[in-house]
Amino acid sequence: MKNNMPDPIKVIIADDHVLFRAGVKAFLSLKEDIRVIGEADNGMHLLTLLKAQVPDIILLDIQMPIMSGIDALPEIKKLCPQTKIIMLTMLDENSMISKLMELGANSYLSKSSDSEVIYEAIKTCVSQEYYFNDLTNKAMLTSLKQKNNVVPPHLMVQEAVLNEKETTILRLMCEEKSTKEIADIVELSPRTVESIRDKLKVKTGSKSTAGLIMYAVKHKIIEEI
Repeated sequence: MKNNMPDPIKVIIADDHVLFRAGVKAFLSLKEDIRVIGEADNGMHLLTLLKAQVPDIILLDIQMPIMSGIDALPEIKKLCPQTKIIMLTMLDENSMISKLMELGANSYLSKSSDSEVIYEAIKTCVSQEYYFNDLTNKAMLTSLKQKNNVVPPHLMVQEAVLNEKETTILRLMCEEKSTKEIADIVELSPRTVESIRDKLKVKTGSKSTAGLIMYAVKHKIIEEI
């Protein structure tokens, strides 16, 4: 009988902390749709691995000896332009996060993130290209404000006409309200709010919640972060 299961997502973990790599690898090995195909303890080692095999995802530590994740990032994009890169760090500086996203990173996670969050980020980056969370949303919003709402070309969203209800829900999303909180405020069911959110993505051409937030900033639907 032919196996119709999709190929597992190929992952390389690049981090100079052996115990961290081992922990992430052990967790991901429990997932049938993930296969860890390599490990590296610095950026130079990682680039050598990439000459022999191309992963779908790289979990990339920012601070490593010999070659840091920051220095390795543009080189990775040259070697493997289709590979999605999830940056891992203990730092949460907005300017750093924004810089890395503009250089081509697809997500930015704290190394203290729950293992399931890392798994979710991997899956989302493969299916939607980017995984955004509170760290990345706030950093990108701050960056857009500081740069007079100039959006990086690869994150650009198209102009759309929104009705009052859609605008209200988008503003609440930018305030990081949950679906239930938004539903209570606008007096709609959570399912209806989710439906409107999906319509907003279609209208604006956004692939993610972060795309909607950037649309709101660019078109001055929100004035403050």
